[in-house]
Amino acid sequence: MQKMERLATDFPLISHMANKEEVLWKNPHLTSIASALKTSVLTSADVKDASDRLKRFAPFFADVFPETKATEGLIESPLTEIPVMKERLIEETGVHFEGTLLIKQDNALPVSGSIKARGGFHEVLKHAEMLAVEHRLLKKDQDYRQFSEQHFKDLFASHKIAVGSTGNLGLSIGILSAALGFKVTVHMSADAKLWKKELLRSKGVTVIEYEDDYSKAVEEGRREAEQDPMCHFVDDENSRALFLGYAVAGERIAAQLAEQEIVVDEAHPLFVYLPCGVGGGPGGVAFGLKLAFGDAVHCYFAEPVSSPCMLLGMMTELHDKISVQEIGLDNKTVADGLAVGRPSGFVGNVMKPFLEGIYTVKDNTLFGLLRMLADAESIYAEPSALAGMMGALHTVSSGVADAKSSEARHLVWSTGGGMVPEDVMEDYYKEGGNVELFPGKSTKSAE
Repeated sequence: MQKMERLATDFPLISHMANKEEVLWKNPHLTSIASALKTSVLTSADVKDASDRLKRFAPFFADVFPETKATEGLIESPLTEIPVMKERLIEETGVHFEGTLLIKQDNALPVSGSIKARGGFHEVLKHAEMLAVEHRLLKKDQDYRQFSEQHFKDLFASHKIAVGSTGNLGLSIGILSAALGFKVTVHMSADAKLWKKELLRSKGVTVIEYEDDYSKAVEEGRREAEQDPMCHFVDDENSRALFLGYAVAGERIAAQLAEQEIVVDEAHPLFVYLPCGVGGGPGGVAFGLKLAFGDAVHCYFAEPVSSPCMLLGMMTELHDKISVQEIGLDNKTVADGLAVGRPSGFVGNVMKPFLEGIYTVKDNTLFGLLRMLADAESIYAEPSALAGMMGALHTVSSGVADAKSSEARHLVWSTGGGMVPEDVMEDYYKEGGNVELFPGKSTKSAE
Protein backbone atom coordinates (compact mmCIF):
# COMPACT_ATOMS: atom_id res chain seq x y z
CA MET A 1 0.00 0.00 0.00
CA GLN A 2 2.82 2.40 0.90
CA LYS A 3 4.41 1.70 -2.47
CA MET A 4 1.21 2.70 -4.32
CA GLU A 5 0.76 5.84 -2.21
CA ARG A 6 4.33 6.85 -2.99
CA LEU A 7 3.85 6.19 -6.70
CA ALA A 8 0.59 8.18 -6.76
CA THR A 9 2.44 11.11 -5.17
CA ASP A 10 5.40 10.85 -7.56
CA PHE A 11 3.16 10.36 -10.61
CA PRO A 12 -0.10 12.35 -10.23
CA LEU A 13 -1.39 10.87 -13.51
CA ILE A 14 -1.89 7.53 -11.71
CA SER A 15 -4.93 8.81 -9.79
CA HIS A 16 -6.59 9.80 -13.09
CA MET A 17 -5.67 6.41 -14.61
CA ALA A 18 -7.15 4.64 -11.56
CA ASN A 19 -10.42 6.51 -12.23
CA LYS A 20 -10.42 5.24 -15.84
CA GLU A 21 -10.04 8.75 -17.25
CA GLU A 22 -8.54 9.27 -20.70
CA VAL A 23 -5.01 10.61 -20.22
CA LEU A 24 -1.95 11.52 -22.27
CA TRP A 25 1.59 10.93 -20.98
CA LYS A 26 4.58 12.52 -22.69
CA ASN A 27 7.79 10.52 -22.34
CA PRO A 28 10.51 12.60 -20.63
CA HIS A 29 13.23 10.18 -21.78
CA LEU A 30 12.70 10.74 -25.52
CA THR A 31 15.96 11.58 -27.26
CA SER A 32 17.31 11.96 -30.80
CA ILE A 33 17.54 8.87 -33.01
CA ALA A 34 21.35 9.19 -33.07
CA SER A 35 21.57 9.08 -29.25
CA ALA A 36 18.92 6.38 -28.92
CA LEU A 37 20.67 4.01 -31.33
CA LYS A 38 23.97 4.33 -29.44
CA THR A 39 22.46 2.60 -26.41
CA SER A 40 19.98 0.30 -28.20
CA VAL A 41 20.35 -3.48 -27.87
CA LEU A 42 18.84 -3.80 -31.36
CA THR A 43 20.21 -2.45 -34.64
CA SER A 44 19.21 -1.78 -38.24
CA ALA A 45 21.22 -4.91 -39.18
CA ASP A 46 18.90 -7.00 -36.96
CA VAL A 47 15.85 -5.59 -38.77
CA LYS A 48 17.45 -6.21 -42.18
CA ASP A 49 18.04 -9.85 -41.19
CA ALA A 50 14.30 -10.20 -40.42
CA SER A 51 13.34 -8.45 -43.65
CA ASP A 52 15.60 -10.74 -45.71
CA ARG A 53 14.10 -13.82 -44.03
CA LEU A 54 10.54 -12.74 -44.92
CA LYS A 55 11.67 -12.17 -48.53
CA ARG A 56 13.20 -15.66 -48.68
CA PHE A 57 9.89 -17.16 -47.58
CA ALA A 58 7.78 -15.09 -50.02
CA PRO A 59 7.64 -17.90 -52.66
CA PHE A 60 6.38 -20.28 -49.94
CA PHE A 61 3.54 -17.89 -49.01
CA ALA A 62 2.59 -17.31 -52.64
CA ASP A 63 2.41 -21.09 -53.10
CA VAL A 64 0.61 -22.07 -49.87
CA PHE A 65 -1.65 -19.05 -49.29
CA PRO A 66 -3.37 -18.05 -52.58
CA GLU A 67 -4.42 -14.68 -51.12
CA THR A 68 -0.74 -13.61 -51.23
CA LYS A 69 -0.18 -14.43 -54.91
CA ALA A 70 -0.96 -10.87 -56.03
CA THR A 71 1.85 -9.51 -53.81
CA GLU A 72 4.19 -12.40 -54.75
CA GLY A 73 4.09 -13.73 -51.18
CA LEU A 74 4.71 -10.42 -49.45
CA ILE A 75 2.56 -10.04 -46.32
CA GLU A 76 1.61 -6.37 -46.50
CA SER A 77 -1.42 -4.10 -46.10
CA PRO A 78 -2.73 -0.96 -47.83
CA LEU A 79 -1.87 2.59 -46.75
CA THR A 80 -4.96 4.74 -47.27
CA GLU A 81 -5.81 8.42 -46.84
CA ILE A 82 -9.11 8.86 -44.94
CA PRO A 83 -10.23 12.48 -45.54
CA VAL A 84 -13.94 11.89 -44.78
CA MET A 85 -13.04 10.36 -41.40
CA LYS A 86 -10.84 13.36 -40.67
CA GLU A 87 -13.71 15.78 -41.31
CA ARG A 88 -16.08 13.70 -39.14
CA LEU A 89 -13.61 13.72 -36.25
CA ILE A 90 -13.20 17.49 -36.50
CA GLU A 91 -16.98 18.03 -36.67
CA GLU A 92 -17.63 15.75 -33.67
CA THR A 93 -14.89 17.10 -31.39
CA GLY A 94 -14.23 20.66 -32.50
CA VAL A 95 -10.51 19.81 -32.45
CA HIS A 96 -9.24 21.15 -35.77
CA PHE A 97 -6.17 19.69 -37.42
CA GLU A 98 -5.01 20.60 -40.92
CA GLY A 99 -2.63 17.79 -41.82
CA THR A 100 -3.35 14.56 -43.69
CA LEU A 101 -5.06 11.64 -41.91
CA LEU A 102 -3.98 8.17 -43.09
CA ILE A 103 -4.69 4.62 -41.96
CA LYS A 104 -2.35 1.64 -42.20
CA GLN A 105 -4.80 -1.19 -42.79
CA ASP A 106 -3.23 -4.11 -40.96
CA ASN A 107 -6.85 -5.21 -40.47
CA ALA A 108 -6.48 -6.28 -44.12
CA LEU A 109 -3.16 -8.13 -43.81
CA PRO A 110 -3.44 -11.45 -45.67
CA VAL A 111 -3.50 -14.89 -43.97
CA SER A 112 -4.16 -13.76 -40.38
CA GLY A 113 -5.73 -10.28 -40.66
CA SER A 114 -3.77 -8.36 -38.01
CA ILE A 115 -0.50 -6.59 -37.16
CA LYS A 116 0.60 -9.84 -35.47
CA ALA A 117 1.14 -11.42 -38.89
CA ARG A 118 4.54 -9.80 -39.44
CA GLY A 119 6.09 -10.59 -36.05
CA GLY A 120 4.31 -13.89 -35.46
CA PHE A 121 5.15 -15.19 -38.93
CA HIS A 122 8.76 -14.08 -38.65
CA GLU A 123 9.33 -15.97 -35.40
CA VAL A 124 7.77 -19.20 -36.73
CA LEU A 125 9.74 -18.93 -39.99
CA LYS A 126 13.01 -18.29 -38.15
CA HIS A 127 12.43 -21.43 -36.05
CA ALA A 128 11.47 -23.50 -39.12
CA GLU A 129 14.53 -22.29 -41.03
CA MET A 130 16.83 -23.11 -38.10
CA LEU A 131 15.43 -26.65 -37.85
CA ALA A 132 15.73 -27.15 -41.61
CA VAL A 133 19.41 -26.07 -41.52
CA GLU A 134 20.13 -28.27 -38.47
CA HIS A 135 18.66 -31.30 -40.28
CA ARG A 136 20.32 -30.41 -43.60
CA LEU A 137 17.05 -30.30 -45.49
CA LEU A 138 17.53 -26.98 -47.29
CA LYS A 139 18.54 -27.35 -50.92
CA LYS A 140 20.47 -24.28 -52.04
CA ASP A 141 19.37 -24.60 -55.66
CA GLN A 142 15.66 -24.35 -54.72
CA ASP A 143 13.57 -21.44 -53.51
CA TYR A 144 11.68 -21.65 -50.23
CA ARG A 145 8.64 -23.33 -51.78
CA GLN A 146 10.56 -26.43 -50.72
CA PHE A 147 9.20 -25.82 -47.18
CA SER A 148 5.84 -27.20 -48.28
CA GLU A 149 7.42 -30.55 -49.29
CA GLN A 150 6.55 -33.65 -47.27
CA HIS A 151 9.98 -34.25 -45.69
CA PHE A 152 9.85 -30.77 -44.16
CA LYS A 153 6.36 -31.48 -42.80
CA ASP A 154 7.57 -34.80 -41.38
CA LEU A 155 10.37 -32.97 -39.54
CA PHE A 156 8.10 -30.24 -38.19
CA ALA A 157 5.46 -32.79 -37.11
CA SER A 158 7.91 -34.00 -34.45
CA HIS A 159 8.27 -30.46 -33.07
CA LYS A 160 5.83 -28.28 -31.15
CA ILE A 161 5.18 -24.56 -30.95
CA ALA A 162 3.36 -22.94 -28.03
CA VAL A 163 2.18 -19.37 -27.44
CA GLY A 164 0.06 -17.44 -24.91
CA SER A 165 -2.32 -14.93 -26.47
CA THR A 166 -5.45 -12.81 -26.14
CA GLY A 167 -6.27 -13.69 -29.74
CA ASN A 168 -4.47 -12.17 -32.71
CA LEU A 169 -0.94 -13.43 -31.99
CA GLY A 170 -2.46 -16.88 -31.44
CA LEU A 171 -4.08 -16.66 -34.88
CA SER A 172 -0.87 -15.76 -36.69
CA ILE A 173 1.27 -18.34 -34.85
CA GLY A 174 -1.39 -21.04 -35.07
CA ILE A 175 -2.32 -20.64 -38.74
CA LEU A 176 1.26 -20.56 -40.05
CA SER A 177 2.69 -23.22 -37.70
CA ALA A 178 -0.13 -25.62 -38.64
CA ALA A 179 0.42 -24.94 -42.36
CA LEU A 180 4.12 -25.84 -41.97
CA GLY A 181 3.22 -29.06 -40.12
CA PHE A 182 4.10 -28.17 -36.50
CA LYS A 183 1.99 -29.34 -33.58
CA VAL A 184 0.71 -26.07 -32.13
CA THR A 185 -0.83 -25.16 -28.79
CA VAL A 186 -2.30 -21.70 -28.19
CA HIS A 187 -2.92 -20.81 -24.54
CA MET A 188 -5.76 -18.26 -24.57
CA SER A 189 -6.92 -15.86 -21.90
CA ALA A 190 -10.53 -15.27 -20.89
CA ASP A 191 -10.57 -12.13 -23.07
CA ALA A 192 -10.04 -14.07 -26.31
CA LYS A 193 -13.05 -14.05 -28.62
CA LEU A 194 -14.86 -17.36 -29.23
CA TRP A 195 -14.57 -17.08 -33.03
CA LYS A 196 -10.78 -16.86 -32.77
CA LYS A 197 -10.66 -20.07 -30.75
CA GLU A 198 -12.98 -21.84 -33.19
CA LEU A 199 -10.98 -20.70 -36.22
CA LEU A 200 -7.75 -22.03 -34.69
CA ARG A 201 -9.34 -25.38 -33.84
CA SER A 202 -10.58 -25.66 -37.43
CA LYS A 203 -6.91 -25.43 -38.55
CA GLY A 204 -5.89 -28.31 -36.27
CA VAL A 205 -4.50 -26.11 -33.51
CA THR A 206 -4.89 -27.14 -29.85
CA VAL A 207 -6.49 -24.28 -27.91
CA ILE A 208 -6.32 -24.26 -24.10
CA GLU A 209 -8.58 -21.73 -22.38
CA TYR A 210 -8.07 -19.99 -19.04
CA GLU A 211 -10.49 -18.10 -16.82
CA ASP A 212 -7.61 -15.79 -16.00
CA ASP A 213 -6.07 -12.96 -18.06
CA TYR A 214 -3.27 -12.76 -20.61
CA SER A 215 -0.39 -13.08 -18.12
CA LYS A 216 -1.69 -16.48 -16.95
CA ALA A 217 -1.98 -17.74 -20.55
CA VAL A 218 1.63 -16.73 -21.24
CA GLU A 219 2.84 -18.27 -17.98
CA GLU A 220 1.17 -21.61 -18.79
CA GLY A 221 2.51 -21.59 -22.35
CA ARG A 222 6.01 -20.97 -21.06
CA ARG A 223 5.66 -23.79 -18.50
CA GLU A 224 4.55 -26.27 -21.18
CA ALA A 225 7.55 -25.43 -23.37
CA GLU A 226 10.04 -25.68 -20.49
CA GLN A 227 8.91 -29.26 -19.85
CA ASP A 228 9.35 -30.37 -23.46
CA PRO A 229 12.70 -30.01 -25.30
CA MET A 230 10.85 -30.41 -28.65
CA CYS A 231 8.63 -27.39 -27.93
CA HIS A 232 9.47 -23.81 -29.01
CA PHE A 233 7.73 -21.12 -26.96
CA VAL A 234 6.85 -17.85 -28.68
CA ASP A 235 7.39 -15.42 -25.81
CA ASP A 236 5.26 -12.36 -26.56
CA GLU A 237 6.76 -10.56 -23.56
CA ASN A 238 10.46 -11.02 -24.37
CA SER A 239 10.95 -12.17 -27.97
CA ARG A 240 13.47 -10.38 -30.17
CA ALA A 241 12.34 -12.40 -33.20
CA LEU A 242 8.76 -11.15 -32.82
CA PHE A 243 9.89 -7.56 -32.26
CA LEU A 244 12.16 -7.57 -35.32
CA GLY A 245 9.44 -9.08 -37.51
CA TYR A 246 7.16 -6.19 -36.54
CA ALA A 247 9.98 -3.70 -37.19
CA VAL A 248 10.10 -4.65 -40.89
CA ALA A 249 6.93 -2.53 -41.23
CA GLY A 250 9.14 0.59 -41.12
CA GLU A 251 10.84 0.00 -44.46
CA ARG A 252 7.57 -1.25 -45.97
CA ILE A 253 5.66 1.91 -45.08
CA ALA A 254 8.55 4.09 -46.23
CA ALA A 255 8.19 2.46 -49.67
CA GLN A 256 4.40 2.97 -49.66
CA LEU A 257 4.71 6.64 -48.72
CA ALA A 258 7.32 7.19 -51.44
CA GLU A 259 5.05 5.45 -53.96
CA GLN A 260 2.21 7.83 -53.01
CA GLU A 261 4.63 10.79 -53.18
CA ILE A 262 4.04 11.63 -49.51
CA VAL A 263 7.20 13.26 -48.19
CA VAL A 264 8.29 12.72 -44.58
CA ASP A 265 11.01 15.02 -43.23
CA GLU A 266 11.49 17.70 -40.59
CA ALA A 267 9.12 20.05 -42.42
CA HIS A 268 6.59 17.25 -43.05
CA PRO A 269 6.50 15.33 -39.74
CA LEU A 270 4.83 11.93 -39.42
CA PHE A 271 2.77 11.21 -36.29
CA VAL A 272 1.96 7.52 -35.80
CA TYR A 273 -0.62 6.14 -33.33
CA LEU A 274 -0.25 2.47 -32.41
CA PRO A 275 -2.68 0.39 -30.28
CA CYS A 276 -0.68 -1.32 -27.53
CA GLY A 277 -1.14 -4.51 -25.51
CA VAL A 278 1.99 -6.12 -24.07
CA GLY A 279 4.04 -3.85 -26.38
CA GLY A 280 5.81 -6.05 -28.94
CA GLY A 281 3.77 -5.14 -32.03
CA PRO A 282 3.66 -1.36 -31.58
CA GLY A 283 7.20 -1.32 -30.15
CA GLY A 284 8.62 -3.17 -33.14
CA VAL A 285 6.74 -1.01 -35.64
CA ALA A 286 7.83 2.20 -33.86
CA PHE A 287 11.45 1.01 -33.84
CA GLY A 288 11.28 0.26 -37.57
CA LEU A 289 9.71 3.67 -38.25
CA LYS A 290 12.47 5.42 -36.28
CA LEU A 291 15.08 3.61 -38.39
CA ALA A 292 13.27 4.67 -41.57
CA PHE A 293 12.47 8.31 -40.73
CA GLY A 294 14.66 9.28 -37.75
CA ASP A 295 13.54 12.34 -35.82
CA ALA A 296 10.86 13.20 -38.42
CA VAL A 297 8.55 10.49 -37.03
CA HIS A 298 6.76 10.77 -33.68
CA CYS A 299 5.27 7.54 -32.29
CA TYR A 300 2.53 7.21 -29.68
CA PHE A 301 1.02 4.10 -28.10
CA ALA A 302 -2.73 3.88 -27.39
CA GLU A 303 -4.17 1.74 -24.56
CA PRO A 304 -7.63 1.10 -23.07
CA VAL A 305 -8.41 2.99 -19.83
CA SER A 306 -8.75 -0.40 -18.04
CA SER A 307 -5.41 -1.77 -19.29
CA PRO A 308 -2.79 1.02 -19.52
CA CYS A 309 0.04 -1.40 -18.70
CA MET A 310 2.78 0.09 -20.91
CA LEU A 311 1.97 3.64 -19.76
CA LEU A 312 2.17 2.55 -16.12
CA GLY A 313 5.37 0.55 -16.66
CA MET A 314 7.23 3.20 -18.65
CA MET A 315 6.08 6.19 -16.59
CA THR A 316 7.12 4.62 -13.26
CA GLU A 317 10.12 2.88 -14.89
CA LEU A 318 9.01 -0.30 -13.11
CA HIS A 319 8.13 -1.87 -16.48
CA ASP A 320 7.05 -5.52 -15.92
CA LYS A 321 7.45 -5.13 -12.13
CA ILE A 322 4.03 -3.42 -11.91
CA SER A 323 0.54 -4.31 -13.16
CA VAL A 324 -2.61 -2.26 -13.72
CA GLN A 325 -4.35 -4.36 -11.05
CA GLU A 326 -2.02 -2.73 -8.49
CA ILE A 327 -3.63 0.67 -9.13
CA GLY A 328 -7.13 -0.80 -8.83
CA LEU A 329 -7.92 -1.47 -12.50
CA ASP A 330 -9.53 -4.73 -13.64
CA ASN A 331 -7.85 -5.18 -17.07
CA LYS A 332 -11.28 -5.85 -18.62
CA THR A 333 -11.84 -4.26 -22.03
CA VAL A 334 -13.63 -4.98 -25.32
CA ALA A 335 -10.26 -4.42 -26.98
CA ASP A 336 -9.24 -8.05 -26.51
CA GLY A 337 -5.84 -7.62 -28.19
CA LEU A 338 -5.02 -4.84 -25.72
CA ALA A 339 -6.30 -6.60 -22.56
CA VAL A 340 -2.88 -6.87 -20.90
CA GLY A 341 -2.26 -6.01 -17.26
CA ARG A 342 1.55 -6.24 -17.15
CA PRO A 343 3.76 -4.85 -19.95
CA SER A 344 6.84 -6.31 -21.59
CA GLY A 345 9.92 -5.12 -19.70
CA PHE A 346 12.02 -5.85 -22.78
CA VAL A 347 9.90 -3.56 -24.98
CA GLY A 348 9.57 -0.82 -22.33
CA ASN A 349 13.34 -0.61 -21.97
CA VAL A 350 13.99 -0.69 -25.73
CA MET A 351 11.40 2.04 -26.38
CA LYS A 352 12.49 4.35 -23.51
CA PRO A 353 14.46 6.77 -25.76
CA PHE A 354 12.31 6.29 -28.90
CA LEU A 355 8.68 6.74 -27.85
CA GLU A 356 6.96 10.13 -27.85
CA GLY A 357 4.15 9.24 -25.45
CA ILE A 358 1.14 7.08 -24.57
CA TYR A 359 -2.56 7.91 -24.27
CA THR A 360 -5.63 5.99 -23.13
CA VAL A 361 -9.09 5.54 -24.64
CA LYS A 362 -12.49 4.37 -23.33
CA ASP A 363 -14.23 1.24 -24.67
CA ASN A 364 -17.32 3.23 -25.72
CA THR A 365 -15.10 5.50 -27.78
CA LEU A 366 -13.68 2.47 -29.62
CA PHE A 367 -17.18 1.30 -30.66
CA GLY A 368 -18.23 4.80 -31.71
CA LEU A 369 -15.08 5.24 -33.81
CA LEU A 370 -15.54 1.77 -35.32
CA ARG A 371 -18.97 2.76 -36.60
CA MET A 372 -17.76 6.19 -37.74
CA LEU A 373 -14.89 4.66 -39.77
CA ALA A 374 -17.24 2.12 -41.37
CA ASP A 375 -19.71 4.87 -42.35
CA ALA A 376 -17.08 7.37 -43.47
CA GLU A 377 -14.62 5.16 -45.34
CA SER A 378 -16.18 1.66 -45.57
CA ILE A 379 -13.24 0.27 -43.57
CA TYR A 380 -14.13 -2.31 -40.91
CA ALA A 381 -11.72 -2.96 -38.05
CA GLU A 382 -12.07 -4.61 -34.64
CA PRO A 383 -12.51 -2.37 -31.56
CA SER A 384 -8.87 -2.54 -30.41
CA ALA A 385 -7.74 -1.32 -33.85
CA LEU A 386 -9.60 1.97 -33.36
CA ALA A 387 -7.49 3.04 -30.36
CA GLY A 388 -5.11 4.81 -32.73
CA MET A 389 -7.89 6.96 -34.17
CA MET A 390 -7.85 9.27 -31.13
CA GLY A 391 -4.16 10.11 -31.62
CA ALA A 392 -4.39 13.29 -33.70
CA LEU A 393 -7.05 14.69 -31.35
CA HIS A 394 -4.75 14.13 -28.37
CA THR A 395 -1.57 15.54 -29.91
CA VAL A 396 -3.27 18.59 -31.43
CA SER A 397 -5.43 19.47 -28.39
CA SER A 398 -2.50 19.09 -25.98
CA GLY A 399 -0.29 21.43 -28.01
CA VAL A 400 2.29 18.91 -29.25
CA ALA A 401 4.74 20.82 -31.44
CA ASP A 402 4.14 20.38 -35.19
CA ALA A 403 0.96 18.28 -34.76
CA LYS A 404 -1.17 21.26 -35.82
CA SER A 405 0.95 21.91 -38.92
CA SER A 406 -0.80 21.70 -42.29
CA GLU A 407 2.25 19.69 -43.42
CA ALA A 408 1.84 17.03 -40.69
CA ARG A 409 0.87 13.46 -41.58
CA HIS A 410 -1.20 11.66 -38.93
CA LEU A 411 -1.09 7.87 -39.37
CA VAL A 412 -3.48 5.56 -37.50
CA TRP A 413 -2.29 1.94 -37.29
CA SER A 414 -5.33 -0.32 -37.66
CA THR A 415 -4.13 -3.49 -36.00
CA GLY A 416 -6.81 -6.09 -36.77
CA GLY A 417 -10.28 -6.92 -38.03
CA GLY A 418 -9.98 -8.62 -41.40
CA MET A 419 -10.93 -12.04 -40.03
CA VAL A 420 -13.80 -10.93 -37.78
CA PRO A 421 -16.97 -12.89 -38.79
CA GLU A 422 -19.69 -10.72 -40.38
CA ASP A 423 -22.21 -11.27 -37.60
CA VAL A 424 -19.66 -10.26 -34.93
CA MET A 425 -18.70 -7.13 -36.89
CA GLU A 426 -22.38 -6.30 -37.25
CA ASP A 427 -22.75 -6.45 -33.46
CA TYR A 428 -19.75 -4.14 -33.05
CA TYR A 429 -21.29 -1.72 -35.56
CA LYS A 430 -24.64 -1.75 -33.76
CA GLU A 431 -22.90 -1.13 -30.43
CA GLY A 432 -21.30 1.94 -32.00
CA GLY A 433 -24.77 3.34 -32.66
CA ASN A 434 -25.54 3.31 -28.92
CA VAL A 435 -22.56 5.49 -28.07
CA GLU A 436 -22.52 9.23 -27.43
CA LEU A 437 -19.02 9.53 -28.81
CA PHE A 438 -17.53 12.73 -27.37
CA PRO A 439 -19.64 14.01 -24.46
CA GLY A 440 -17.67 16.98 -23.11
CA LYS A 441 -14.38 15.34 -24.09
CA SER A 442 -11.20 16.26 -22.21
CA THR A 443 -7.93 14.49 -21.47
CA LYS A 444 -5.50 14.79 -18.59
CA SER A 445 -1.93 15.29 -19.66
CA ALA A 446 1.45 14.81 -18.00
CA GLU A 447 4.98 15.47 -19.12
